[in-house]
Amino acid sequence: MIKHTPLFDTQKVCELFSQKDGVPITYVCTSALGHEAQAMDIFYRETPHPQFGNRYFGLYHNGNLMIANADRIEQAEFGLVEDDDGNLQYSAHRHDYKKFENGNMIDGGRAYIRSEMHPVHMYVVLGGKMVEVE
Repeated sequence: MIKHTPLFDTQKVCELFSQKDGVPITYVCTSALGHEAQAMDIFYRETPHPQFGNRYFGLYHNGNLMIANADRIEQAEFGLVEDDDGNLQYSAHRHDYKKFENGNMIDGGRAYIRSEMHPVHMYVVLGGKMVEVE
């Protein structure tokens, strides 16, 4: 199971935008899109937004509530490691260092993947879901 650390109440966001847009909205992950040190909660809709054309959007704080096109999340790679409870966790942005009592660690977000000598599971986002790369 993948353990996420969202910034917002993702269920409420999905309900709000599903009602507003008239299509199902699902939470995908919390991540920077590239080298940024700012993560955002990323959501997905199957049909492109009628005005902006994107399927993914991100919500984040920078003093204000911001929304951004997050379609490039499908070009990002995620390295996930097992935490102490057996869940898989990822680094959300370049300064999101996570270390667990079992000795596993992950760092770097989408900017780079830094870990130690233990298994790292590689994932990508495809069709609104995080899927393992074989």
